[in-house]
Amino acid sequence: MFEETALTIRKRYESKFVIPKEMIEPISRFASIYCSPDKYSSNTDNGFYCINNLHFDTPDYLFLMQRLDKCNRRLHLRIRSYPHSGKYHCFLEVKEKTGDIINKYRAPLYDENWRRMFEDQDYSLCEEKDFDPNSSKTHFLKTAYFYNATPKMLSQYWRKAYVSNVNEYARVTFDTDLRYQPAEGYCIIPDENKLVPLDDETLFAPECNVILELKCYTMQVPLWMIDLIRHFNLQRRGFSKYVAGIINVLQLYKYDSGVRQASSVLF
Repeated sequence: MFEETALTIRKRYESKFVIPKEMIEPISRFASIYCSPDKYSSNTDNGFYCINNLHFDTPDYLFLMQRLDKCNRRLHLRIRSYPHSGKYHCFLEVKEKTGDIINKYRAPLYDENWRRMFEDQDYSLCEEKDFDPNSSKTHFLKTAYFYNATPKMLSQYWRKAYVSNVNEYARVTFDTDLRYQPAEGYCIIPDENKLVPLDDETLFAPECNVILELKCYTMQVPLWMIDLIRHFNLQRRGFSKYVAGIINVLQLYKYDSGVRQASSVLF
């Protein structure tokens, strides 16, 4: 079902900025001196590719509240997919954030029947022939089961990404055209009739609706990345796609039975 057997852990920094679309090209030119388009961007005409994220949370929206309360330790579970890739790649992802440091666990899924892991009451992870108690997949499922976390929101956006040619790990990504909708079970394909735009400048800075992220290992911050920040006078700010989207979902659908409890907490 999947190739990865060991835990995938990346201790990294993620710095976020919001910029106008006009800055994408000059920052891209700067980054291209040290980076190349990642494998998804290199396969598109304009460098942008689509990402769908199915976000999980607990019945009382614990993961959301951790962010709103600015807790030092936060948890995020999602299923990420790349719908326009050659194969419909899906990944189970767990992000554990402590302060500014993020540990990310990621496991690819190749079984088209992966939804049975969540929907089949008789499913047993231990019965799989490739079962590994230390894999990223096992870690995701154990975490989801422990917290009783289920899908709450489906988000979609278009990303342009660069990966460093001179560092072990460093990435520059631009995310734009963010949209969201309430989750419909474990479906990872959005409904065009239900997707709602989230490029609202009231959530960003004036005239800014692109999320720029700079990512690198914690002990290896590239000098060129620091120069990029200084050259374009970038001002770091926090922004969570999940928080922005789920709050709007709860506001729009707060009378639906599935979100009444969280709505009573937030509103």
